[in-house]
Amino acid sequence: MSQTASAPQRLYLMQVGSMPEYDIPIVCYLVQTGDGRHILIDSGLPAIIPAEGSDFVNGQDVIAQLARIGVQPEDIDTVISTHYDLDHAGRHAAFTRAQYVVQRAHHADAATNPRFAATRSQWDQPMERIRLVDGDTELLPGLELIETSGHVPGHQSVLVRLPKTGTVLLPVDAVPFGEGFTRDQQDDGSDPDAAAIRASTIKLLDRVEREQIGLVIFGHDSEQWAGLKTAPEYYE
Repeated sequence: MSQTASAPQRLYLMQVGSMPEYDIPIVCYLVQTGDGRHILIDSGLPAIIPAEGSDFVNGQDVIAQLARIGVQPEDIDTVISTHYDLDHAGRHAAFTRAQYVVQRAHHADAATNPRFAATRSQWDQPMERIRLVDGDTELLPGLELIETSGHVPGHQSVLVRLPKTGTVLLPVDAVPFGEGFTRDQQDDGSDPDAAAIRASTIKLLDRVEREQIGLVIFGHDSEQWAGLKTAPEYYE
């Protein structure tokens, strides 16, 4: 696989907490590039979990896990924000030198959506530090954002091309569990966003089949996570 200096070289997986009642891991990711950039994908749970997040339990937070691999908050160049839910944007404000990358549609929705009020102090950064993107975007060679609305408006998944592992797809909450990564998912009528979720699932399935992607990491799938390499180990 051809690699430029700015392309991803390592992908770290970090479990930063859990939802014990449902055996769900809470996770985020770090991409390191050949030219020394550190790109964080989501930031996990807040340091103090508010009442509306009582189902969540903090583990070793993202800052502590980054420190284990020699990375400090000020070393983070970019935070890819897949969406602003409590378990994905809880520590955004800790990365004071980072540019935040988010879908324009999601940032606009969050401005008035009470769902994201609990993390507003984290994601509501000065606009000169926020890069709004529209739809599928190549952030740098080997690192792509894929618009996957459904879970929330303007959700984005991430595709990482590594020199040895090959292409890795991170659907995040577009497809949080492996069992849902299918064309045969049934709609029982209970979810008003089911059509958008299905469209995003099919979009990602098409990408996996077209590019023969060998590793898809589902963000909340405890069974899969039990067998993955997590920090300080990494994929390269």
